[in-house]
Amino acid sequence: MSIGRLVALFLGIAFLPAAQSHHAFSATFDVDKPIELTGMVTKLEWQNPHTWFYMDVTDEHGKVASWAVELASPNLLMRNGWTRDSMKVGDVVRVDGYHAKDGSNTANAKAIVLTATGETLLTGPAGRSGR
Repeated sequence: MSIGRLVALFLGIAFLPAAQSHHAFSATFDVDKPIELTGMVTKLEWQNPHTWFYMDVTDEHGKVASWAVELASPNLLMRNGWTRDSMKVGDVVRVDGYHAKDGSNTANAKAIVLTATGETLLTGPAGRSGR
């Protein structure tokens, strides 16, 4: 096997996890299932290709459910004015977004409202909310 083919094989294997974790919005989330969640941030993961955070949401019966919420890439969030300190573990936030097609406790956020200050953090392209 030539050196070029070995390098191509190595690069293909090295980037396979990132390629597999990236997905089209419409493959996972349903634009016809808008969702609003309010709860406390429990974990943040600034990573490519998407930033994720996790939150505990208490329903009207007092039952707590953990939710995973997908955001845009760290680069796009920063272009929209976010910093790594914009949202912290322990913050109470309201998420406006879209529910996962599979019905799991997973959502894609179009905007985040920090309930303590009322500040809205947009997650979409060019500072727009939504897809």
